[in-house]
Amino acid sequence: MPHAAHSALELPPIPILDTEVISTSDRQAELREFVRGALASGDFTVSRASADASFRSYWRVVMTPHAGDPVQADRIVMDAPPGKEDLAGWLDIAARLHNAGLHAPGIFAVNRKRGFVLMEDLGTRTYLPELTQASVDTLYADAFDALLRMQTTVDVAGLPAYDRERLIGEMELLPEWFLKRHLGCTISCEEWDIIEAAFTFLVHAAEEQPRAFVHRDFHSRNLMIVDHQATGNPYGMLVNPGIIDFQDALVGPITYDLVSLLRDCYVEWDAERLAGWVESYRLRLQSTHLLGPEVSAARFSRWFDLMGLQRHIKVLGIFCRLWYRDGKRQYLDDLPLCWRYAITVARRYPELHAFAALLEGALGERDLRMPRELPPA
Repeated sequence: MPHAAHSALELPPIPILDTEVISTSDRQAELREFVRGALASGDFTVSRASADASFRSYWRVVMTPHAGDPVQADRIVMDAPPGKEDLAGWLDIAARLHNAGLHAPGIFAVNRKRGFVLMEDLGTRTYLPELTQASVDTLYADAFDALLRMQTTVDVAGLPAYDRERLIGEMELLPEWFLKRHLGCTISCEEWDIIEAAFTFLVHAAEEQPRAFVHRDFHSRNLMIVDHQATGNPYGMLVNPGIIDFQDALVGPITYDLVSLLRDCYVEWDAERLAGWVESYRLRLQSTHLLGPEVSAARFSRWFDLMGLQRHIKVLGIFCRLWYRDGKRQYLDDLPLCWRYAITVARRYPELHAFAALLEGALGERDLRMPRELPPA
């Protein structure tokens, strides 16, 4: 059943301790020095937890208990290299999510100058490997609850707008990195006109929508299944899902995060099931008055489709850039699903038929997963 918007929570201040770190040429040595100062102990081990598509990396800290001491919870250190990552933005969005009762990692210590954060360990269970036909409705129910709370409760004051300039700038990654670099295409003036017309059409569809908090990567690799027993449920927090990779949040179209979740670049669901989820969420949005009663199922579905196309155009470019610029080969394996999403929607709308034909002509018989060239050394 639809429910009313959740009111903002009065949470205690997030404990943040700025600790001094001795600057060295060895980043790992700096990281360990930061952890040692934050824990006031040298009894710990550090091992890689994960890395993502940015320059950030994550390291698991396991504290060694002394005889007779209780086992302490593990921690994660985020390494966000200064000059390459915006730590201030991450801390700001983490606080906004916490204050809305959403489960972003708790923060224990920060060194802003050196780019380190010691935070809560949400575990290793991302949604992606645990999504099955049997589990998806339960997991997505938690995700829908979290999304609705984000859109109704998170403070968006001062956040940048997901405006025309940003939307088009993202889509321009497609001709540069996907068409030119990955497929080796030369784009004619006539083809540029088709591309620009498609981008304009998609921006207009985005601008028609109500605005809300946008996570920007609300999908199965950024949602965590957290152990209720270990975490508890303080202050009315939604324990699940744990939410990560939120630092690029904006205020933008209301369907953006919904399409990130349901047309996930890493997992696909059948059209009938997806349509049911979309319609159910539309009704929940209307119950909270984020969406007016005049927005029909057909109109909302159109917004959802076209917002998804904007996102997948961007992602096709980003995944290619991650190989050719950053040497991250694994993202090429995810291109076929993004392509399928994009071409299916583009064929569905007459205004995009020329754009769909251009994309199909550029692809030809290519295997999208195969690189055309090696990245720079």
